[in-house]
Amino acid sequence: MEEPIHYSINHTMEIPTGNSPEDVATRRKIIANFYREWKIANPSLKRYNLSLKEDINIRHVSITETCTHASRTYLSTLSVLQLDAILTYAKKVGTAPVKDNGNQKPFEKMIVMSYDCPGIGTVKMTVGVRRGNHEKVQYCITAIKG
Repeated sequence: MEEPIHYSINHTMEIPTGNSPEDVATRRKIIANFYREWKIANPSLKRYNLSLKEDINIRHVSITETCTHASRTYLSTLSVLQLDAILTYAKKVGTAPVKDNGNQKPFEKMIVMSYDCPGIGTVKMTVGVRRGNHEKVQYCITAIKG
């Protein structure tokens, strides 16, 4: 069994910059471990967003989607480590239609948000609005330009 990568919110770990399958797998583990520790440090699993003027929640789909997409590039992985700032300061730039896939079925619409992350560039955060209760859920975070 492979040794897990331990990442601490307060500890800097070298993030692989390459595009090999091993680099992507390592970045995926870094993101998953970061979210695990973030959830322990933030038991409410949410942050207030100044643009939406309401909470954005972290749910299982937040972690699975972000692990899948952000692990593909170094900058996207680096951006996830700025989760608190992104959740708090990202600004709404539009909406996107809900895709016909299993992970987006619980949502009635998707909000596209943007955050200019120092040292990284523009970061895109997609937030799903749940059907029924209208809870805002962080769906995915990726760097879109450096």
